[in-house]
Amino acid sequence: MLQMSSVSYSYPHAANLAVRDISLSLAPGEVMLCTGRSGCGKSTLTRLVNGLAHHYLGGTVQGQVLVDGQDPLHISPAELARHVGTLFQDPERQFFALTVGDELALSLQWRGWSADDIRQSVDESACLLGIEDMLSHTILGLSEGQKQKVALASLLAARPKLLVLDEPTANLDPESTAELTQILAELKKQGIGMFIVDHRLHWLRDLADSVLVLENGRIMARGDFSMLDDAELRVKYGLRAATVDDPRTTLPDMYTKQEAKSPDRETAFFSCHDLVFAYPKGKPVFSGESHSFNPGDIIALIGENGVGKTTLARLLTGLERPQEGSVQIGGNAVKPKRLSRHVQVVLQNAGHQLRMKSVMSELEDAAEGVVPKEKHAATVQSCMETYALDQLAKRHPQSLSGGEKQRLAVACAAIRQPDMLILDEPTSGLDGENMQRMAESMRRVAADGACLLVISHDLELIQHVCTGKIVLQKNTGDIA
Repeated sequence: MLQMSSVSYSYPHAANLAVRDISLSLAPGEVMLCTGRSGCGKSTLTRLVNGLAHHYLGGTVQGQVLVDGQDPLHISPAELARHVGTLFQDPERQFFALTVGDELALSLQWRGWSADDIRQSVDESACLLGIEDMLSHTILGLSEGQKQKVALASLLAARPKLLVLDEPTANLDPESTAELTQILAELKKQGIGMFIVDHRLHWLRDLADSVLVLENGRIMARGDFSMLDDAELRVKYGLRAATVDDPRTTLPDMYTKQEAKSPDRETAFFSCHDLVFAYPKGKPVFSGESHSFNPGDIIALIGENGVGKTTLARLLTGLERPQEGSVQIGGNAVKPKRLSRHVQVVLQNAGHQLRMKSVMSELEDAAEGVVPKEKHAATVQSCMETYALDQLAKRHPQSLSGGEKQRLAVACAAIRQPDMLILDEPTSGLDGENMQRMAESMRRVAADGACLLVISHDLELIQHVCTGKIVLQKNTGDIA
């Protein structure tokens, strides 16, 4: 199904090889996990398999790659797509249609399938992913996890023999991850091979047949999944945990709606009371939502994809205005337009909120209007040291790695001394080392007196750093 023999590759104008001397073999129905630190060459391997490295990026390939007996160097990407389907880390990058149904049908139409065959394949793949009720929905209105399911369904509709999956669970809730695991297990029984690149390991324990660990473009270790139970190996190569307890059952619940409205909680540090909200022409998202937070809290906001986690965050930041209820600080209601003075947000893609020409200027801009001018330089320098950014001071923010961008965004938020910091999937795409650094950054902000609300499906992060949880139930917004 997939063979690589002594494969090395360098990007155009690059002085070093991105991957070197890679040999592997993947049989029909086999699942291979490839993991390692960020930048170790995992994504480069996926581009060699699906042909993007040679056909779109250029560069130099040495050795031989065969996919279902075909050499990606010598056939077009369109022809190769008949054999291999690729799910990118950011599914939005592979959408071309407006609605879910049109997206699932599009590649089949390009290939000249009959209308009946297209309809049958679309229905089968949609049912397999549990999105049969979403075929008429617009893709832009879906949650990140729902988009991930649509992207995978569009691949399965074309019935490829090999799937290349780049962090397929990065935006999925635990329930959806369990569903995906079952789906992939079924595809495995059907003889579909899978090459999976991921930092999160625990969900693959019963699925992966073989494991590769990369470092600096080389395979440093290979074996079955049990190899990852070696703690020394995981530390050596910056890997995530191989087993994760479910923090949804081990973390304490935060205050119930009744407790949030009790007299001793009315003057809580940061709280929301009886929030009622619905989008135009939509069903109610919340009907009386109340929560309270104290300084130093690091609270996980957990729930299925599309349940309203991002909506609650937007209400707390003032980006959405509730139809009823209020957000309060110290027992005093704060108008939505004034909440931005008290609440800071770190986006899932932190690069979207970094706009200056250097790391230092990003922090200087964040300190403007908050830190007295005479303390600017000392505060910025101290912040860079605290968040391990001092060696990156002159780097352009967009040249940083994903983990470095996230750390810079947290530092910029912290320097503004918020009452609350909201983080949206702060460890998406981060390896074990960078997850640990992000966790430490979050603890520093909490230690300075802020409360943190962490929207995340990353069970490992939640287990590692959070002090409590709020679980939103689908269609109700109630606390579990």
